[in-house]
Amino acid sequence: MPAVVHGVDNSVKDRLDRLASYTVTEHYAVFRGRDTSKPAAEMLVKTTYRKETGKSYQILAQSGSALWRNQVLKTLLENEQRMSQPGNVETALINSSNYEMKLDKNAVQTLNGRQCLLLDITPRRKSEYLFNGLLWVDARDYAIVQLKGTAAKSAVFIANAAEVTRQYAEVNDVPMATHAEAVSGSSLLGQTVVKVDYSDYQMQLLPAPVKTAVSR
Repeated sequence: MPAVVHGVDNSVKDRLDRLASYTVTEHYAVFRGRDTSKPAAEMLVKTTYRKETGKSYQILAQSGSALWRNQVLKTLLENEQRMSQPGNVETALINSSNYEMKLDKNAVQTLNGRQCLLLDITPRRKSEYLFNGLLWVDARDYAIVQLKGTAAKSAVFIANAAEVTRQYAEVNDVPMATHAEAVSGSSLLGQTVVKVDYSDYQMQLLPAPVKTAVSR
């Protein structure tokens, strides 16, 4: 088990070290109740990430309820921007510094055509950026494939802590988010579902470190 945790730590660190910058188009949609056929609000965003400063956002288009755009979507963007900044991003990484990790009893699984290891993860502190749940990692290189869990703390003041699913795929050999869903609720507003789709990644990567042979 320590080898698996070590592998996850190395994969997460390698991703953070190699990502110099990227842009991605993100489509956000908010749904009320159990009806996910028509969103209450939508937002199309161009996100730019730079290692030195974190994320910034340009809203390309938006529609629907101003309440949901301002209180839910813009709050999520502001939280993501704050979390991505140097000094903060380290506290949200999916690694053993922020989580206790152990192999699930059904550890070997196939997900999206990839052989994965399933880990139970428990945050070491309460944070809206950390999740209590399950983590699927590629059995070959320990790259993150999917996260599913409940946020340790609510990110939006009008809702309970969200149940989150986030899926990843390899883009230029780096795991990047492709889809996310967050389901939350409150006695005042009922169930809220936020779906995010990520597309058109444009990435600038730093060279992978050269591995030197160990002399014996």
